[in-house]
Amino acid sequence: MLSGVILAGGENRRMKGELKALLPFGGKPLIARQIDRMKELCDELIVVTNDPKPYLNIVDRSVRIISDFFEDHGPLGGMHAALSLAKHTSVWVVGCDMPFISSTAARLLLNRKLDGFEAVVPLVAGEIHPLHGIYDRACASHIVPLLKQGETHVSALLKVAFWSELGDQFLSDNGVDLSFVSSIKSLEDYEAMLLREDLPK
Repeated sequence: MLSGVILAGGENRRMKGELKALLPFGGKPLIARQIDRMKELCDELIVVTNDPKPYLNIVDRSVRIISDFFEDHGPLGGMHAALSLAKHTSVWVVGCDMPFISSTAARLLLNRKLDGFEAVVPLVAGEIHPLHGIYDRACASHIVPLLKQGETHVSALLKVAFWSELGDQFLSDNGVDLSFVSSIKSLEDYEAMLLREDLPK
């Protein structure tokens, strides 16, 4: 069993104030598209945001909307809240700006985690992608000291957790389109990704 988490914080400075999670993508708000993909694998879904109001009419009532315990601590703070409240031991964590998240990739990452790791993350084109990783709920205890040190990025967790990567060759050989780790950083990114909205899951 798996919990799915969407981190929907951030100030969207490069998006002219538009919430990335609500951008139209494939005929629906991006976050609704993500929820559809996560439902293929997860029986619990959590959105982490300190401003729930924009999402109340978008997400299904079965989706839990929670806020950070440690406010203004970026994605790492949101991840701490989610891991603390998730009901399952394994938790799939994505950013709200990732249009092509893959349940196939998540299943492969989860299978690797069951070998005894606290976290498994994708390694694509030589780069580690902490978002779209699978994390053990127990990682919440690792995060608290990091937050108190001023860390805000999810990558900081990999300095202290027992983790493994899953490489792009393995993922590709198992039918995963490597765009699953792509994220929208600007309006230009968004426009380019709209041209590829029908990538496989």
